Amino acid sequence: MNDRERLIELIRDRAFKYSETPAFRLSSGIMSRYYFNLKKVTFSPEGQYLVGRLFYGKIKELGTSPKAVGGLTLGADPIATAVARYSYDAGDPIEAFVIRKEPKAHGMGLQIEGCVAPGDRVVIVEDVVTSGASTIKAIDAAEGFGLKIVAVMALLDRCEQNGRQNIEAKGYPFYSIVTLHDVLEPSASAK
Repeated sequence: MNDRERLIELIRDRAFKYSETPAFRLSSGIMSRYYFNLKKVTFSPEGQYLVGRLFYGKIKELGTSPKAVGGLTLGADPIATAVARYSYDAGDPIEAFVIRKEPKAHGMGLQIEGCVAPGDRVVIVEDVVTSGASTIKAIDAAEGFGLKIVAVMALLDRCEQNGRQNIEAKGYPFYSIVTLHDVLEPSASAK
């Protein structure tokens, strides 16, 4: 079993729920037959390793050479830190950063935390993409800060509500490590 197959297995075992009828309300308000809580994977030791390795591998494959990876808190946080840690161990450090949902109300009032500055090349990461709304919020904040986005990557593309298309309409290439179709088994209804 390779790393991607093991990650899919972890997602199925820990983070995936299925219903014959739309029983799960998504953040968009729409009901779905599928529910993913990927934090049950991305916050686990093995999940951190696999996510860091797979995202780092995809970044290297694409040749994007970012200074940092990050996205909207909370879904992007464990992904960004896993990539940073894995990249450091690989001898090719990539910084992690976090985008708050709103600018901090005190101190310096920052919305973006981490070692990034305007003009830095970054990859926006996300745990799950459905409509792409939260990813687009991260893109808008990163653009507003002056970061140069070279790609957008999700751990899981649900392949619903045009998430990929909505992100690509912002002018950025979109990649996912796994899609809904990878997770579904022929006997998904048995879950």
